[in-house]
Amino acid sequence: MRTAQHPATHDWRFATAPGGLPLIGHAVLMGRRPLQFLASLPAHGDLVELRLGPRRAYLPCHPELVQQVLVNARVYDTGGPVKETARPILGNGLITSDWADHRRQRRLVQPAFHPARIATYAEVMERECAAESRSWRAGRAIDVSHEMLALTARVTARALFSTDMAPRAVAEIQHCLPVVVAGAYRQAIDPTGLFARLPIPANRRFGDALRRLRRLVDGVIGDYRAAGGDRGDVLSALFAARDDETGATMSDQEIHDQVMTLLLAGIETTASALTWAWFLLSRNPRAEAALHAEVDEVLGGRAPVHADIPRLGHTQRVFTEALRLFPPAWLFTRTTTESTRLGGRRLPPAADVLISPYVLHHRADLFPEPEAFDPDRWLPERAKDVTRGSYLPFGGGSRKCIGDVFGMTEATLALAAVASRWRMRPVPGTKIRPRPQMSLTAGPLPMVPEPR
Repeated sequence: MRTAQHPATHDWRFATAPGGLPLIGHAVLMGRRPLQFLASLPAHGDLVELRLGPRRAYLPCHPELVQQVLVNARVYDTGGPVKETARPILGNGLITSDWADHRRQRRLVQPAFHPARIATYAEVMERECAAESRSWRAGRAIDVSHEMLALTARVTARALFSTDMAPRAVAEIQHCLPVVVAGAYRQAIDPTGLFARLPIPANRRFGDALRRLRRLVDGVIGDYRAAGGDRGDVLSALFAARDDETGATMSDQEIHDQVMTLLLAGIETTASALTWAWFLLSRNPRAEAALHAEVDEVLGGRAPVHADIPRLGHTQRVFTEALRLFPPAWLFTRTTTESTRLGGRRLPPAADVLISPYVLHHRADLFPEPEAFDPDRWLPERAKDVTRGSYLPFGGGSRKCIGDVFGMTEATLALAAVASRWRMRPVPGTKIRPRPQMSLTAGPLPMVPEPR
């Protein structure tokens, strides 16, 4: 990737977002049409101020400014409405921990995602992806969103804890996770904080699902603590982790918080991106034909395995492009820990900064024909011209998603496994639109598998 062609003395443009209302500011626009609203702001400035209720927030629209935020995690710490909503759910895990604690946690969790461990987890992925592709029936419509969520739930649960509890854990996760994710998003977009206190059925379902998910995680941790040994899964790696600086290991509560974080961050995100990939392929015959040709050549009719991934270049580019068009982590927040300057503007302590990969990914000056699905834009000879810091599906800096390789491996195997057997066709009349919630989901996507 090349460095953006802008000197450090760039004459940054600052603007206030249009359309704000008294008292509530831009909360209505963010609630009703957040993608369109945010994507319109780069035309106004490189750094744009908006108001969410009584709070002021700043959206850096230029990749250089976004990189300034992401690489300086001490000054731009995790924070804002998303963290405030997530912390009571996830505890003090990688997503919600403050700067200093995050560094320690990252050191402890990183060994669980060592390449040797990923190769072991890939065995789970191979089995589950092959089983998923065999379970479909020709001509019988399926909801691809549901199937991809079920697949990623099975993969994540079995990679996290390979015990006899795994089948029950998968069923419980599939039941509870969508309810928890939906409830968390409703709370995150409520600038008043009043919605979570209402005694309504949605809040009761959310509370019940969260309690069940926590009980499940605690039960698995207790089982591991009693049995001991390394079972080759994520949880075993977390139990074995030892801080090189202090020699300390993680407590059961710390492990609980990390498992909750990995569950909520690793299932819906990959499922959403896979769903978009199938939809995009069905609308782009050339990219779909190239995918089928590649899996036929590499696999020769068998199920994909981890060793095939280096030869599945187009398959990986399909997923990379789906992540560009519909990044699951479409918005995340940071909060300044001290007074600082960004884009020539002085930001006070405790200022909220919004980072939107969606905004960057849809800028025409960064990605020609940004709305076009073009996996070939990620061919090496073209990808080198992508401006540094403009592609952020996994975030960046020290808080970049720790499971990025896990997710790419899982998605590549899933795409190859299904594409080697099926051609996916939308049910006539199907219309979907992005749903910007905790992840950028597609909602139900009925498709018919056709044998190849």
